[in-house]
Amino acid sequence: MNITALRPRLLKYVEPIATVFCRAGITPNQISFLSLLFGLLCAVCYFYRMFVVGSIFLFLSAVLDLVDGSVARRTEKETRFGAVFDWIVDKYVDALVILGIGLSGIAILSRFSDLPAASDFAIVAIAIIGSLMNTFIKPVVYAETGYEERIDGKIEDPLEGVGFFGRPETILVLIVGGLTGFIWVAVLLIAIGTNLSALQRIIYLYKRLS
Repeated sequence: MNITALRPRLLKYVEPIATVFCRAGITPNQISFLSLLFGLLCAVCYFYRMFVVGSIFLFLSAVLDLVDGSVARRTEKETRFGAVFDWIVDKYVDALVILGIGLSGIAILSRFSDLPAASDFAIVAIAIIGSLMNTFIKPVVYAETGYEERIDGKIEDPLEGVGFFGRPETILVLIVGGLTGFIWVAVLLIAIGTNLSALQRIIYLYKRLS
């Protein structure tokens, strides 16, 4: 079980926001672009160690990531490009935000030992790799197994409830870490959690597909 599996229940809370965008005539792809913009602003804020402000921008980006799909369904503007663009935006946001923390020079491992600052950036790199690989597994499964059943315009995800630490957990940990001043803890949790979650999915696929 993970937060992604709870997505259908969370969507009802963004319906009022989706209604505003629908009435304003803003397209789903434009909303996805706004999500990317807020993610970029978050990365810049994190780079300058403005973690509270950055976390607010990240929260707005995450909300818009939910809204774009809702608007697409309600306006019947669901397209395959829109689904792909949504994935691309998500991964750009994840990578840029975590990279912004790494470039800020904040101590992670080095706060506990005499390890060089490079060790901190190594943790950031591991966190980015885990975040990307945790998601990259999905399109590989779709491509290699021919899985293409669609529900509400998107491929029904066979890995939806597999993996305890996905993108929603990553975003939540970053927001909480930024608001509480423990962003370095957030990076550590992401570095460990995303890679273990990717391993969990690989084991699941091995048992199911082999």
